[in-house]
Formats: sequence, structure tokens, C-alpha cells
Amino acid sequence: MIVVTGATGNVGRALVERLVAGGRPVRAVSRRDAERAALPAGAEVTRPESAGLFDGAVKLFLHLQATGDRTGTVLAKARAAGVRHVVLLSSGIIQEGADETHPIHVRHARAEQLVRDSGLEWTFLRPNAFSANALQWAGQIRAGDTVRGPFADAVSAPIHEDDIAAVAERSLLDAGHEGAVHRLTGPGAVTNAGQVAAIGRVLGRDLTYLEIPVAEAEAAFFPDLPRQTVRAVLKSFAAMVGSRPEITSTVEEVTGRPARTFAEWAEDHKADFAP
Repeated sequence: MIVVTGATGNVGRALVERLVAGGRPVRAVSRRDAERAALPAGAEVTRPESAGLFDGAVKLFLHLQATGDRTGTVLAKARAAGVRHVVLLSSGIIQEGADETHPIHVRHARAEQLVRDSGLEWTFLRPNAFSANALQWAGQIRAGDTVRGPFADAVSAPIHEDDIAAVAERSLLDAGHEGAVHRLTGPGAVTNAGQVAAIGRVLGRDLTYLEIPVAEAEAAFFPDLPRQTVRAVLKSFAAMVGSRPEITSTVEEVTGRPARTFAEWAEDHKADFAP
């Protein structure tokens, strides 16, 4: 049995779908009931507070956004129940020379340390930019042909969520990933403006990215995040303007097939942007 936390998130859902398709027993953890979670029929859907959460489980996919302040408790319960290996969805922000005071760095570094201290075998996945971050523009694209946002020329190598799930799948199922840190990126560099243009090509529309001042962006950007975190994220984005992003071949090395381009991601998510 493999327990997947954050099972209705972008990566968690893709991982559950992969494991079910491969005939693996999966316990998908969600605060939603089974009907609302809309996960594959082969997955056992359970709530985070379920008393039998880890019964019979030997592997755990840990999504920090799902476990939050309970991460240490979740790890302790997993170990006590017989789980042997945890794959943590961490962040590419953790690397040599990084700003260790950045809120996202602090949060994920703490989680990695909790995992190291848990006594479980572990694998860390450290993706950089997610292609799915482009979904923040979906409302604007459905409403018109102009996307307003900061830093049109910020460069990243965004990764498809299913490529992260594919690496997670292999890390859970194959031997040799214990103690590994997998840095994950997409296969090529693209600007924010380039991402919007790529979505436009998929839709058959000419979309434009209109750069707005940072102060305006800060007021509206990621409304669910604390403003301190938003300011830190925007500072990181500013540093990406004209940069040369990290590009790794980890997806291909682990899964045997190349990471998908942003254009391929846009094609897969065409319906999310259509009016």
C-alpha cells in the first residue's frame, strides 16, 4: 500500500492516476469525500484524520502543503505503522547559495529535516517552477487577449506536474532512490510572456502579456499567501529577468523519457483556458 497525501493537488492527482493505472494499491488522502475528490475508482480515498491511515502501508508520498504543521506527527505515525520509505515533494529553492531566510526555503528546509530525523528512508524531489503556475492567468485568458502580470521577461524552465509525478512514481517503486535528491525542471527556458504566447498558440489566439508595476502585482498576486511570502516570491521573480535557469535531465534519467515542454503542458491544459 502506498499512501499519497495531497491527492487532489496537481502532482498528487497525477501520481494517484499513475499508480492506479499500474495496478498498485493506493490510499489517497483528501479532505474531500470520495465523490468530490473525483479520483480514479481504484484508489482508496481517506481523510487525513483517519485512524487507519497507514494500516498496511510501506510507502508514503508527502506533500507539505497537505500536511503543514502536522508533518512531524504524520511522519511519526507513518513510521509507527510500518511505513519504510517517504518521498517528499520539496522545492528547488533549496540549493547551495540560496537565501535561507526566504519563507519558501525555510518551510521546505524544515520539512526535509523532519524527514531526515524521522528514521524513515527518504527521497527528496526538488522541482523549480511548475508549468501549472500558468493557471493563475486562466481567468484573464478566458476573459480576453491580454494577461496583466509582473516581470514579462522573467525566465524559468517550468515542469509539467505529471513529469514530477512520474519521478515520484519511480522513486516509490524502484530500488536505489533512497537518500537521493532529485532536482527537477522542464527541458527548456521560457519567459512569462513566452508562456502566455504558447497558450495563445494552443488556443489559436494572439495573446499579449502586459507587464505591470511590482506594487500593483503585490496587491493582487497569490491572494491566499501571506504578503511577506508574496514579496519574497516577487523578489525571486525579479532575479529571474534575463537569467539562465537551471535545466536538468533528471526526468529522463529517472523515467526513461524526456520532460515535456511548456507547449505540451499548454496543449494538455487547453480546456482550462478556453472560454
